[in-house]
Amino acid sequence: MRFLANENVPLVTVHELSGRGFDVASAADAPGGLDVNVIDRAMNQGRILLTFDKDFGQLAVRQRRPVPGVVLLRIPPISTDYITAQLLRIIGGEFPLAGRFTVVTPNRIRSRPLPAESNADIGGTAQP
Repeated sequence: MRFLANENVPLVTVHELSGRGFDVASAADAPGGLDVNVIDRAMNQGRILLTFDKDFGQLAVRQRRPVPGVVLLRIPPISTDYITAQLLRIIGGEFPLAGRFTVVTPNRIRSRPLPAESNADIGGTAQP
């Protein structure tokens, strides 16, 4: 699997995951980009999006913007080691991530299929 870490995922974590053999790119190379551009990049590159940003739920689920998958981290950013460990628990485990919207909290993981692609609202913007 290939991943795109949103700019809110620490670069230390991205480098650690890459060092462990995961194919992880970072959206931090274009900081301040719009969420729609990040989700489009994930789709164009065939990467599952890793993020702390709830707006991607709006884009992927409500607006049905196509994306290979989303992992939403709802964990406290205690340290980069903690964030890395939580991501390793997900991306290095048995959890299906492709085609799914996965929410990671400290105590559980929820996952549901992304809705079928739709042309409705494509090109819209996420609401805060």
